[in-house]
Amino acid sequence: MNQIDLAGRVAVITGGARGIGLATAERMLASGASVALWDMDRAALDAAVAALKAPDRVTTEVVQLTDLQSVATATEASARKHGKIDILVNNAGITGGNDLLWKLDPAVWRQVIDVNLIAPFLVCHQIVPVMLNNGYGRIINIASVAGKEGNPKASHYSASKAGLIGLTKSLGKELATSNILVNCITPAAARTAIFDQMAPDFIDFMLSKIPMNRFVEVKEIAAMACWLASEDCSFTTGGVFDISGGRATY
Repeated sequence: MNQIDLAGRVAVITGGARGIGLATAERMLASGASVALWDMDRAALDAAVAALKAPDRVTTEVVQLTDLQSVATATEASARKHGKIDILVNNAGITGGNDLLWKLDPAVWRQVIDVNLIAPFLVCHQIVPVMLNNGYGRIINIASVAGKEGNPKASHYSASKAGLIGLTKSLGKELATSNILVNCITPAAARTAIFDQMAPDFIDFMLSKIPMNRFVEVKEIAAMACWLASEDCSFTTGGVFDISGGRATY
């Protein structure tokens, strides 16, 4: 594993109790950072802290990411416990199942947009002022190759991730002269608990689209996130970084 210098940095990771979020926390801890894990599942957060084996550098917050007051409370708590927030990884997300657009429940469609797009907006809304006050920041949004290509039977998920790409580009421009850089990662599918929300035929479809003929590993996404969170990433903002095993064509 290559060493990335995040010594002394503090990262907030949403959906940090499992999957990509937990892998990113592990890699950031190995790189010297402290992490604040945000998740809605207290039991999963407790298990994550035990697994990471660095209790002196890990804090947790139970957060409803679609609720502004909950996000504001978590932001204040994380900043107080760690003294600052240098890095934000907007990772939490849901798929909402798979079906044709006209057969999807509108309530489910809205929920996917709320979790995958509105929540990152709310988190940035609260954390960006903290970063501005400190004069430093790195924001990494976990989008998806589906946001670039649009997956059939996943209009809600594809639209939410396309929106997150747009949010990344806009916020990156707004913060371009502030030493706060904003980028997003567009992975192909990773075999995490989110697969439990997908139909088996859709999982097979996603694999068939990847020339490397395997799913991305969460540790591979975490490695990319850590570089984007580092000072070595110094002239890239509003960027979209593919990690798709050859699937992405632009």
